[in-house]
Amino acid sequence: MSTEREIDEHSGVETTGHEWDGIKELNHPLPRWWLWVWYACILFAIGYWIAYPAWPMLHGFTHGMLGYSQRQTVSNEIKAARAGQIKYVDAIQSTALADIQKAPELLTFALTGGRIAFLNNCSGCHGHNATGSPGFPNLAADRWLWGGKLDDIYKTIRVGVRSTGKDTRQSQMPHFGSDKILDSGQIGDVSEFVLSLSGRSKDPAASDRGKQIFADNCAACHGAEGKGNAEFGAPDLTTSIWLYGGGKEDIAQSIFVGHGGVMPTWQGRLDDTTIKELALYVHSLGGGQ
Repeated sequence: MSTEREIDEHSGVETTGHEWDGIKELNHPLPRWWLWVWYACILFAIGYWIAYPAWPMLHGFTHGMLGYSQRQTVSNEIKAARAGQIKYVDAIQSTALADIQKAPELLTFALTGGRIAFLNNCSGCHGHNATGSPGFPNLAADRWLWGGKLDDIYKTIRVGVRSTGKDTRQSQMPHFGSDKILDSGQIGDVSEFVLSLSGRSKDPAASDRGKQIFADNCAACHGAEGKGNAEFGAPDLTTSIWLYGGGKEDIAQSIFVGHGGVMPTWQGRLDDTTIKELALYVHSLGGGQ
């Protein structure tokens, strides 16, 4: 590397004296406008450090001469938003669900709050659009395990299903296979009969054998015609809506193990106003009765 300055013969520009593998570095000064912008940024940064919170310290941070606090600004904005909402929150708390539906402005507020609460608390299981997934009910459909009226939905959200709350909804389908109540042949036959309830059976003989097995073991909860019973949380087996899959293997597996999903008890986790908003939102999705 040479330290001698010289003029480059091709460009006529002075070199810096640095050379690598025969390549010489030209001494092009930075544009004056760029330098002034750079100096201005340095001055702005110094001014910002002095005026606003900037430097972390061992205990806390520098607060700046202006005493600005973004945390306090956000806190004030939240307080202002809550103050604007309080009349609606109080109204929802003191108004029956059916009456909220009759008040357009109040209902709009409740549905907005319900959707936010749903996305924050329920979408992880039921999906962003509430269409569910295997083991998690589709809340936009018109079939309900525990009833789809407003009060039914409100109660289910409040107490949960097979959860820890003392008033939680309880139901338990027997483990027909794992507890050896039915053998594999009987499970296959009753599965075929269940398929026949929605017109999908391909084995009439097996379906006929399964009919009596169904009457002896399943009709008490699902009904003689398999239309379900919301009092027990027993699903309607005559539709195309299935919680754990509607193929014969899926049905046989459900009969074998009995399944028993859990929905949290939201009372105590969410306030009653939020639970009401959730009930109204879920009911509005299109499947509410």
